Amino acid sequence: MTVLVLALIAGAVIGLALGALGGGGSVLAVPALIYLLGFTPAAATTAGLIIVTATSATALYAHTRDGNVAWKTGALFAAAGIVPAFLAGAVAGRLPEAVLTAAFAVIAALAALRMLRPSASEPPDRIRPGKAAGAGAGLGAVTGFLGVGGGFLAVPALVSVLGLAMRRAVGTSLLVITANSLAALAARTGTGGGLHWEIIGPFTGAAILGAWDGKRLATKIPGTTLQKIFAGVLLAVAAFMLVDVIV
Repeated sequence: MTVLVLALIAGAVIGLALGALGGGGSVLAVPALIYLLGFTPAAATTAGLIIVTATSATALYAHTRDGNVAWKTGALFAAAGIVPAFLAGAVAGRLPEAVLTAAFAVIAALAALRMLRPSASEPPDRIRPGKAAGAGAGLGAVTGFLGVGGGFLAVPALVSVLGLAMRRAVGTSLLVITANSLAALAARTGTGGGLHWEIIGPFTGAAILGAWDGKRLATKIPGTTLQKIFAGVLLAVAAFMLVDVIV
């Protein structure tokens, strides 16, 4: 019962962050699965992909209904990341647990720093296909390797590289994240040992419900305030994971 309660609470918090900030919430899923719910790093990254896929697909539906998804642009960006996501997903399951944990801690710290420094990006004068493909491929690799959605990377890339307005970038990033997560999951087929579906199911359900509440929360609390709070939590998690690897 205690484990189930922890799964529900963790899922709700992560969904709340995802809904309020439009990305970044899934970065907490893997540490929560490892340190609160007893998953191995390899199993946690796979479970993280399942949670990210379900939550992002649900949020994508909501943003589609509001007309905030640039389907053609998002599909092109996502296409560049599918192969890297697949390959990175296949490699991640074969790496030592300490390497996965350390890599995840670094990405969490980068995500926190990215949130503490508001984007000053301006839409480009013209879209450079090579740069767009490179950004899409890099995001796909991060998604496949670490089991995170990468919204904290996708949103600024869609704004600065492809020139989308912020609101459409948030909605379109969910399309990219969903596609990359599905590709990474396909690469991990047959490597799902250690997955506890009785935990993943409630965790995912709570995250989906939390995302709806987060969307409402974003209208009441300034986005910069939410980002600073969440960035502080991420930095603390990253520091804890690095110390755990070193010690």
